[in-house]
Amino acid sequence: MLTLLIIIVTSLISWLAFRKPKLAERLILWPPAVKRGQYDRLLTHGFIHADFSHLLFNMITLFFFGQLVESQLVPGFGPVVFLLFYISAIVVAILPSWLRHREDGRYRSLGASGAVSAMVFAAILIQPWMKIFIPIPVPGILYGIGYVGWSWWADRNSMDGVNHNAHLSGAIYGVLFMLLLAPGIGSHFLAELSQPRF
Repeated sequence: MLTLLIIIVTSLISWLAFRKPKLAERLILWPPAVKRGQYDRLLTHGFIHADFSHLLFNMITLFFFGQLVESQLVPGFGPVVFLLFYISAIVVAILPSWLRHREDGRYRSLGASGAVSAMVFAAILIQPWMKIFIPIPVPGILYGIGYVGWSWWADRNSMDGVNHNAHLSGAIYGVLFMLLLAPGIGSHFLAELSQPRF
């Protein structure tokens, strides 16, 4: 339910920003504005997207992985913890990029990818052998290894305009958040790994 709420809110804000460029300009992460005190941009950038396909990809991914994480967190820790996880992941995932570009007036970043990445990797801790279709079924743990490797390489070499650093930061945050919140998830993950299900 909370995952669907996040998807609805994000889709609505993104749709409004598509129609109102001034709103998008106010919400996007832009270092000079943050430097002037608009720290809310470290969060608001996660609720707008570059275009419909960007929004669709992030929200479909969030739908599948977010629901799994929600089903594990809410019964034990409550809905507020799940919402805080998602919201904090938006901020934490963008911090390395913001610090790197904080003096760059040409830099802009937007999208929920960092938070979605946190959800994906939290879900992999819960079910490392779940199938991820990209487009063929791949076990979550193998997808995770490939994703981290690709994001690390692309952050240093790619010129595609995608914030691969936020994907990587989000993935790390998702794992750390789960391990700190529920230390038993580490032993659960290792036990699951010892029983491969391809």
